[in-house]
Amino acid sequence: MSAAGNPPVATRIWIRFTPAQRIGRFAFYLLATVAIVWSLRKIEIIPEFLYDAPQQTWDLFQRMWPMDWAYYPKGVHDALIETFHIATLGTLLSLILGFPVALLAARNITRSAALNWIAQFILVSSRSVNSLIWALLFVAIFGPGALAGVLAIGFRSIGFVGKLLAEAFEEARLGPIEALKATGAAPSAVLAKGYWPQVEPSFWSVALFRWDINIRESAILGLVGAGGIGVALDSALNNLYWDQVGLILLVIFAIVIAAEFVTSYIRGKII
Repeated sequence: MSAAGNPPVATRIWIRFTPAQRIGRFAFYLLATVAIVWSLRKIEIIPEFLYDAPQQTWDLFQRMWPMDWAYYPKGVHDALIETFHIATLGTLLSLILGFPVALLAARNITRSAALNWIAQFILVSSRSVNSLIWALLFVAIFGPGALAGVLAIGFRSIGFVGKLLAEAFEEARLGPIEALKATGAAPSAVLAKGYWPQVEPSFWSVALFRWDINIRESAILGLVGAGGIGVALDSALNNLYWDQVGLILLVIFAIVIAAEFVTSYIRGKII
């Protein structure tokens, strides 16, 4: 083949940074280094604790083995079922409360800037507070138990559900909506026949994804008294029953993996 038939070779052109760019990069690296050094000084890492960390970790795993399998039916099973209930009811609560907030946050549905701002404030506030903090709050109000866990999961998930649904509403195609409005359809009919068919796949995807996340979060809420398998874990840790701790951690790992496979399978079937 002749040289003329070969494709042209792209020529790489090197351009030096401008003085302003070099100063900006240097300032960024300097600030990052200062922040790292300052953080290491403030958290007061004790080197002696790091030296024997591998030995302590290995010793901890040795204490967890063999696991106390006899403890599962009397101390883990009921707490595991309660964890599923907390995650499921909390997700359902977040969908019920998050859907109207999503409608208020969607600018193509709610034309009031004040209502949009209020909805965004609710969504941001929900996401900004960790589920353990929500759990501590509701434990203080309603006392220890699964109710506090359900409310913590529900209120923590409103921001996630509402934000993604609001974005789905805003991305809806205008053609069907304008056609319904041209026929004089009521706002409820426009929402049910114009928006909902387009948003429904996102709705179920968000619901399944959030339920998967809530399974993981509800597994640790018991550490602050909000019910679930975390209560059993906290009790075993406090009593230094490491064989039971190993069993509970294995069960938590197993249900998280199982929930991931189940939600992925369901999403593939219905979405």
